[in-house]
Amino acid sequence: MLLASSAQTSLSIGFIEGSLTLVAAAIAFAWPTLGASRFARIERVFCKLSKRKTLSVFLVGLSVIVLRLALLPVRPIPLPFVPDDFSFLLAADTFAHGRLTNPTPAMWVHFESFHIDMKPTYMSMYFPGPGLVLAAGKVLFGHPWFGLLIANALMCAAICWMLQAWLPPTWALLGGILAIVRISLFSYWIDTYFGGGAIAALGGALVLGALPRFIQRTKARDAILMAVGIMLLAYTRPYEGMLLCLPVAIALGRWLWDAQNRPSLSVIFRRTALPLLLLVAAAAWLGYYDYRAFGNPLTLPYTVNRATYAMAPYFIWQTPRPEPVYRNETMRNFYNFELDDFNHTRSIGGMLSQTVIKLARAILFFAGIGLIPPIFMLRRALIDRRIQFLTLCIFTMIAGTAISVFMLPHYLAPFTAVFYAIGLQATRHLRVWRPEGRAMGLALVRASLSICLIVACLRVFDCPLKIPIPEWGDSIWNGEWYGPDHFGTDRAMLEQELSSLPGKQLVLVRYLPNHWPYDEWVYNAADINDSKVIWARAMDPTNDEELIKYYKDRHVWLVEPDTQPVKVTPYPSAMQRTSAYQ
Repeated sequence: MLLASSAQTSLSIGFIEGSLTLVAAAIAFAWPTLGASRFARIERVFCKLSKRKTLSVFLVGLSVIVLRLALLPVRPIPLPFVPDDFSFLLAADTFAHGRLTNPTPAMWVHFESFHIDMKPTYMSMYFPGPGLVLAAGKVLFGHPWFGLLIANALMCAAICWMLQAWLPPTWALLGGILAIVRISLFSYWIDTYFGGGAIAALGGALVLGALPRFIQRTKARDAILMAVGIMLLAYTRPYEGMLLCLPVAIALGRWLWDAQNRPSLSVIFRRTALPLLLLVAAAAWLGYYDYRAFGNPLTLPYTVNRATYAMAPYFIWQTPRPEPVYRNETMRNFYNFELDDFNHTRSIGGMLSQTVIKLARAILFFAGIGLIPPIFMLRRALIDRRIQFLTLCIFTMIAGTAISVFMLPHYLAPFTAVFYAIGLQATRHLRVWRPEGRAMGLALVRASLSICLIVACLRVFDCPLKIPIPEWGDSIWNGEWYGPDHFGTDRAMLEQELSSLPGKQLVLVRYLPNHWPYDEWVYNAADINDSKVIWARAMDPTNDEELIKYYKDRHVWLVEPDTQPVKVTPYPSAMQRTSAYQ
């Protein structure tokens, strides 16, 4: 029932954008000069602003903050509702308290949950970058989401800055605006706590924006910015970051080899000494973090968690792991879903279908249906010498992602600026396309950009228009757009209610056999014992009795999330508990 409803809602959103695109294309072909004078006036103002490059970059970043804050009355700060959200927030809470990790809690088998390590320490399984950004938001502004907001603002500003090094300034400013509309106002990079997307995109933009500038000017500032970008990639999406940095390293190597077109080695050394020290320090800190959190400086995040719980590997040539011992059925179902996806990709048909899905996810997230018309000029853009290097980056990305099993848009985040650079170059080719001497290409470009703005406005009013994004929707069709719908409300409201009660609370969560595993309720703060409300899994009478005795100073509740409405009752007596499990 839920899946059917989600598909229907998602298709309606895609239908609206697709219908607008078809209508706009028809108008562009039939009346290419319609509204041309008004568009021309807007473009003249836009071009004048874009020539002030520093101001353009600043305004792009500021616009993200101003617009998103202005939308808070209808699009409030999001609630965590997917497993990754709670994992990143655990890291943020840990860092905000001045710790790198937490000791394994007593009774930890009741607190096991997705993407969280319980041993050797209690911590998020992810790389520390997103957690550090969310922690900064919590410490400086009182809520982790503000760190995410600033990361998105810096990302869009950096994309504009990067594009200025590869394209004319007008198109660079346009790319920054498109990133705002498509990503930083209406996507899960801002409306969930997947902080890695914006941070990795910021890192990729810094690396690619600094590369041509450093080669042309050999300034220490550009080398430092490149080093900062590499650090951000290493702390968020290291595999995809490596795929981006590989062609960058090749380009720098070719430049160093060409003694006639580079400064002396002594000048290069002076310009790169500090950036290299920054990279060494960043690697050392990550090694120390890995040592504290996972017991070994060479044990990277993900490794312990995947070895403990997962059966499906990340790459198609690897073999599945044996099923581990799961202490609850929900976690078994979650990792079985992953294994099903992995087994599906092992066949030729499955691999082809997954490749199409990956491509659709990428296009619909970064461009949407409204920006599909310029893609028809993609061939011309890819062979364009101006962005030839960026084309090499794309092929490196394709090779790297083709051999991986899983793909969501934030996996491709390091290449965000590359996508917009190539898309804008294709748009430039479309703009000058004049079949039979008619400015149809120009009209199509103007129509596509107008649709982006129209659909963005529709997103603000999606609930009154009865086209809301479903909580567990089809991520291909809705392009991973979220909001202004507020998800995760049931758990958040219950926690708020329990927090207002006198004394400390212990909540045991019991699921039905058909529970949707992504709708997880058992997550806790970094310091579990001092939390006002503790969330735990209901297991068997013996284990539950042991847990309740350990937290004997707490009021105990039984929560059953799969009932409608959610059933919350005082936990039964020992005799009642025994009969309930029989």
